[in-house]
Amino acid sequence: MKDKYVELVEKHTPKEDIVKNATVSFLAGGVLGILSELLLRGYMMWFSLPRKEAGVVVILTLIVIASILTAFGVFDQCVSKLKSALIIPITGFAHSMTSAALEYRKEGMVLGIGANIFKLAGTVILYGIVSVYVFGIIRLIVMGG
Repeated sequence: MKDKYVELVEKHTPKEDIVKNATVSFLAGGVLGILSELLLRGYMMWFSLPRKEAGVVVILTLIVIASILTAFGVFDQCVSKLKSALIIPITGFAHSMTSAALEYRKEGMVLGIGANIFKLAGTVILYGIVSVYVFGIIRLIVMGG
């Protein structure tokens, strides 16, 4: 019975075009990279910011854009069309936090948003911190301090 179920699911599951998805992700990611570079150079030129500070402003801009697109329900549609190109760590993280905040906003600021905003992002934070710690130890051992 289990084999018939698996066979039925495989029969009706749409097949993905891996080459098409990879191409779309590559091109969309490239456009996002170009946009980021244009923003970086624009912030350096318009506000006379050093490269490092302009980079921080670009990251903040991407966070704001991802959060706004999530709030209007557009981010998920963009991801479904552009595949994984938009799920870079910064925009994906902003999307997960904004989604959680929107989902629980009716329960109030503290018990709703405050208690649940890291629900989706908590995993990213946890494993991000753990991996940084592990790779830091490895680097310390390999590089000798």
